[in-house]
Amino acid sequence: MSDLDRAAAFYDALLTPLGLAQREVEPDGGQPSRCWHMPGVNLPRFYAYLPFNGRSCSAANGGMVAFLAPSPEAIEHAYAEGLQRGGSDEGPPGPRPHYGPDYFGAYLRDPDGNKVQIVHRG
Repeated sequence: MSDLDRAAAFYDALLTPLGLAQREVEPDGGQPSRCWHMPGVNLPRFYAYLPFNGRSCSAANGGMVAFLAPSPEAIEHAYAEGLQRGGSDEGPPGPRPHYGPDYFGAYLRDPDGNKVQIVHRG
């Protein structure tokens, strides 16, 4: 990430409707970061870091992070919130039957251009 405060605003808005919350990161000598998790569950976690090598941030070519959503409504809410916090559209919420009969998803880019998928599989 190029700006952790901007990333936190985006991912808080995107992940809160999915049931994830930001947690404190204990400094360990590494790059500054932010972390989200499912309260009451130790793993998995999602981290946003400043680049370790100190160079400019760049989006992965072919990389994508995906988050499970509890419902299609949560996807619609998260998608709208993500767009309001600097994300850009890569595919609005909706069914995608070519991925499976109960597949409902949306795609965004975060403010740094990283691709994000939100998916509910009924």
